[in-house]
Formats: sequence, C-alpha cells, structure tokens
Amino acid sequence: MPRRPVLTAPGRLAARTVPSPVLFGPHATNLADPRRPGALSADHVSYYARRAAGGVGVIVTEVASVHDSDRPYERAPLAAEAGPGWAAIAEACVASGTVVLAGLGHAGTQGSSAYHRRPLWGPSAAADPVSRQVPAAMDEAAIAAVIDGFVTAAALARDAGLDGVEIQAGQYALLRQFLSPLTNHRTDRWGAERDLLLRETVAAVRAAVGDDAVIGLRLAVDELAPWAGLTPDDVRVPAGLDYVVGVRGSGLAVGATRPDAHTPPGHGLPLAAALRRAAPDGTAVVLAGSVVDPGEAEAALVDGTADLVEMTRALIADPDLVGRIRVGSAPRPCVLTNERCRVRDGRNAIVSCSVSPVEEAYGVPTVPPGDGSAVRVVGGGPAGLEGARVLAAAGYRVTLHERDDSLGGALRVVARLPGRGRYAALVDWWRAELERLGVGVCLGDEAGFDDDRVPTLWATGGLDREPPVPGAPTWSAAAVLGGTVPPGTEPPPGPVVVLDPVGEATGVGVAELLAADGREVALVTPDPVVGHELGPPGDLVPAHTRLAAAGVTRVVRTVPVRWERAELHLRDADTGAPSTLPCAAVVDAARRRPRPVPEGAEPRDGLLVAGRTVLAGDLLAPRTVHDAVLDARRAAALLGTP
Repeated sequence: MPRRPVLTAPGRLAARTVPSPVLFGPHATNLADPRRPGALSADHVSYYARRAAGGVGVIVTEVASVHDSDRPYERAPLAAEAGPGWAAIAEACVASGTVVLAGLGHAGTQGSSAYHRRPLWGPSAAADPVSRQVPAAMDEAAIAAVIDGFVTAAALARDAGLDGVEIQAGQYALLRQFLSPLTNHRTDRWGAERDLLLRETVAAVRAAVGDDAVIGLRLAVDELAPWAGLTPDDVRVPAGLDYVVGVRGSGLAVGATRPDAHTPPGHGLPLAAALRRAAPDGTAVVLAGSVVDPGEAEAALVDGTADLVEMTRALIADPDLVGRIRVGSAPRPCVLTNERCRVRDGRNAIVSCSVSPVEEAYGVPTVPPGDGSAVRVVGGGPAGLEGARVLAAAGYRVTLHERDDSLGGALRVVARLPGRGRYAALVDWWRAELERLGVGVCLGDEAGFDDDRVPTLWATGGLDREPPVPGAPTWSAAAVLGGTVPPGTEPPPGPVVVLDPVGEATGVGVAELLAADGREVALVTPDPVVGHELGPPGDLVPAHTRLAAAGVTRVVRTVPVRWERAELHLRDADTGAPSTLPCAAVVDAARRRPRPVPEGAEPRDGLLVAGRTVLAGDLLAPRTVHDAVLDARRAAALLGTP
C-alpha cells in the first residue's frame, strides 16, 4: 500500500491543527441508551474515540435536534440532553488532537411526528414525498425559535468542551427546505430570499460562540430535481464559516446522498468544485460522497479540489484507516453496500458495517493472546478468512485449508453482482493480510473433520437448497454467477424465471445480468415488493428503476407451484388465483442451506462446539458477510479460551 503523505499529514482548520485532513461525518448510529434516547451514551463516546485514536482529523457527532419540535427518529440526539455526552466525547478525544464538532440540525418536514405527537414544521404546507406528511407552515415566532435553538445548542457544545459545530442544511434539514423552491413557496421575506434563514442562523451562531470556535456547514448543492430544485449553479455559501461540505439529494432522491456502489465514486467532485467557486476566501472545502479509496482522497487534496475529505463509511469499515495508511498498510476496504451502516428506520438497528461489525453494537469479544500455538482453519470464505486473520493477529500459528483453488468462497460469486464488485477487493485484502501475518494457506486441500489434534475453526460454507419446483430445469444463482455450471448443462435458450424468496441483492442482480445478456426475465417473489430488503433509504428505488429499464417483469406476492411444457405455474399468495409465465429455466436466488453437523456438537455463544472444533458461518445457517465475520470473531475468541 503506497503511503499517502498529504492524506495522513497534519493540517490546519481555522486556527486549529488537525492530525489529518480526514473528516468523520455525522450519521445516525442508534447508539443511544434506549432509556435515554435523546442523550449521547457511553457507546457514542467509545465509537468516536476509536476513530480519533486511529488518526481522524475532524469528527462531527451525530446530528442533535436543536428544538423540541424536531425528533426525527426514536434515538435521535436532542441538543438539550447532549451536553454531558459531548463533554465525555471531547475528553475521550483530546489526547488524539482530533477536532470534535457537534452536528446540529432540525429535520423539519423530513422529521417524524410519531414521538412528540405534534405537527411537523416546514417553510410551507408542502407534503414530504416520502412520508406524505404535510407540515405546518412556520410563522415568525417558530422561525425565531429555531434560530435561537441553534444558538443555544452551539453554546452548550462549546461549554461542553467541543471545538465548535457543524450546521445541517443538507438532505434531512429544515434549512435546506427553506433554500429549495421545491419546498419553500412563501411570499414573505423568508420566501423572497430563500437563503435568509441560513444566513441569519450562521450569523447568530457565530456571534454566540465567537471567532475562536469552528463552524462548518453541510449544504445541499444539488437536489437532483433540475426542473425546480437546487443545482450547483444556484449555490451560495454564507459568510462566517470555517468549512463547507457539499451533498446532493432531496426528499425526491433520498438514496442519492449516500449511494451504494452502483454509483461510481467521484460524484461529489462537481459539488466541491461549485463550493470552491462560491465560498468566501478562507472557507475550506470538504469533498464528500463515496470517498472510500485512499488514492482518490489523496488526489483530491493534492490537486486542490478539496482542503479536507470526508471518509465516513471507510472509517466505519476500518477505524484505523489513517494510521494504517501512515505505515503503508492497506485499510479494510468499504464495500459501499449501505446494508449495515444506514440505520435510520423504524427497526432501530445499531450502526455497523457489512464487512466489519462495530464493537459498540455487538460487544465483539477479544481473542486472548496466543503463544505461537497451532490453530487450524478449514474454509476460505468470509468466516474462515476473518477467523484466520484475527487468530494470527493475536499470536497463533494458523494454517488455513481451502478445498477450492482460490480463496473467497461465496464472496467470489457475490462480487459478480452489479454494485457488489468491491467484495473482490475485500477478498484481496484478506489474502494480503494472511500473507502479512504469516498464515499458511493450503489450496485444493479437502481437510478432514476428524483431525482433533489442534483447535480448529470449521467454516466450510453451506449447500444449495433442493430445487424449489420439482421437474423444472433449475440452476442456483451461485452456479450461474460463479461459472460452475458444467459445459453442456447451461440454462437453455428462452425465458428465465428468477425465484427470489429472500428479497436481497442476489435476486435483483441476477435478473439484471440475465436481462443484459439478452434473456427474457421475470423476477418472482412472495414478498409485496421486489428486493424489499434493499430498504427504502438504500438501493430499493434505484433497483426498481434499473429492472424496469432492463425490461424485467416483476411478479410479487406469488409462489411457484409446478412446471410443465416450458411454463411455470404460479399461485397468488393472497387469493390463490393461478397464473403462468413462459419459462425455459428457473434460477433460484434463495439462500444456501446448512450442512450436517457432527453428533454431540453443543451450542456456545451462538456457535457450535464439537470437541476442539468450533463451527461457524453458512454451515450453521444462512449468513450474510456481516454475520460470517461476526461468527469468525466469536469463534476465534472461543478457540483462544482454554
């Protein structure tokens, strides 16, 4: 991994020295204690301190609502309750020299009335396109209360020992709604000058906290609604700021602010360029938007595109990103799926990472230090690779056995899906880490289960399920994607039906690939929405757009019954009504099934233990990559415990 001297060097922000020009931006975490959902918890403190210790230059904490008219999600921080938590975070990060700022905002129309049971506030009575809630148009008293809320919250943050604040006028922000013609239809002064509220808020906060405090702004530069919304040509940056971050998207394009890997990195570059043109002299520009590769971040700093780079998702995947790069080591790559780090929904999931479980969320156990004793790992998929890495890093002498001629297991297949190609980089990272740590890798080696001479992590993956429609010519999604279909047994020409009982990326991705290959494709699911697990804030809407463009027929609330004469017979899951689809071949996108486990295996910490062997991963139950990595760390801790 080449060193990145600019990305890892100390820099300046306003009058402060920062350890690096890398910013860890504000994002929902749900780390709050459920008994005090508006306060910042000890887990928040640990979460931010971990990134500060890893070399991050600037941390912006989870956005706190500045007024009691706003509680956008159940565990959203409230500025009035955040003081003690801010103070604890400041104290935990001070030794690292990291500049810590409080994220401050008001969600306005994009909030929720589920918690305070009052009307939402907005510039005009324009329904939110996602929730369909119509806000109460704010009067002068309400506007004054919001400005005062920002001022009071900023003063609290400074009193708590933070270096300053970041004001939110981005995706989920009342200030953006006042800026935008999409949502501000007023005819008074707040409509005649739509940036008036933003200017007055920034000026009031600056007057309250003084010139010594750092004030940043997260600003919507492009709402992706050029017929009426904000565009880069419209951007105005108020005076009185130390830095500005450009973001994109609106209520009409919620997923665009934090897109997954279907959107190539670099989409934030035009926003940074617009800010550079519009910002007053002395205002630093921050590049944001899928900045996860160190080389791209370094290039933006070197060529002057940005003064700082926001690498939030990359730092969730690897808190030590900056420190690793300083010593020439590659950080664990972010795969840009949003599957575990985007948590703002009704389930209150705690922030994590698809490829690296967050310790504050799962209490991942520590592997006891090894003394060079031998440990065996069987299986080179995600669970085996992570288990071997963790055990070797703890000081054990590890040998990994893989029956195939390459590492990666099911990830090699997943990486062939649209938008999932970065999983290949993760496999490459694991391979390099095992080499660095001296792990012996034996490929093409079918290890036996009966070898109980050394402690063993057994992670040999799952099996394809039985064909779901008896008699139908059926191929698993893994076989089609992985190229393991024997020559002469490929799916025959003609229409293909993809059966997707899971609703994740596999069914959607396989349908896209088959359609791109010129096949007539129907995607059938028992769920009410195709790909429902992709999530409304994530890839769900873009996925449907892609499927429609590819001509994929989407059939919901339907289950297969039988196949005959090149037709698949179906039944409506609600009414029982029959239907048919032309079908030359079925591709099954279901999860894999577990393997048989040895008799006498006992459950322990969510895993199975048989003698000196710990079983983990898909062989126990269908697992995501996140689950497999978590299994591996728990298994490694068990193997290291006498």
